[in-house]
Amino acid sequence: MAETVVCVGAVVRRHKSVLLVRQSPGHSLEGQWTIPWGQLGSGESPTAAVLRETREEAGIVAAVDGLLGVQELPEPWVGMLGLVFLCTHVDGQPTPDLWETDAAQYFGIDELATISDSLEPLTAWMVRRVFAGDFHLLPANDSCPFAPSPSYL
Repeated sequence: MAETVVCVGAVVRRHKSVLLVRQSPGHSLEGQWTIPWGQLGSGESPTAAVLRETREEAGIVAAVDGLLGVQELPEPWVGMLGLVFLCTHVDGQPTPDLWETDAAQYFGIDELATISDSLEPLTAWMVRRVFAGDFHLLPANDSCPFAPSPSYL
């Protein structure tokens, strides 16, 4: 049996907009706008990985607000688990890495309609729920005995 692969994604908010990146040619989601996301590196924590992915794919420094959700990924990614974090913009301008991503931009709710044909479905669903306030955030709980490692309980 293959090991489960853990992926992380960031819904990064800045004012009344969210950060999206467009996946580069050759990527399995080529040409689609998604949240910044990727796999955990060996020995890397999920929160460190989501901040790294956001910085690498979009040039944005962010802060984690909490755990937004967990998604078991469908075909062709069966065996992969996605942890999605809600984050806040701290610094930087959206800049694609020109390897995994070829565009990076903040979008308001009304602007999502302009990219609907190339907006990845899970991203569209998550971002629309965040804009509507239709989510339950699990913030880090500092009372955990393992603090400062974040616990979302």
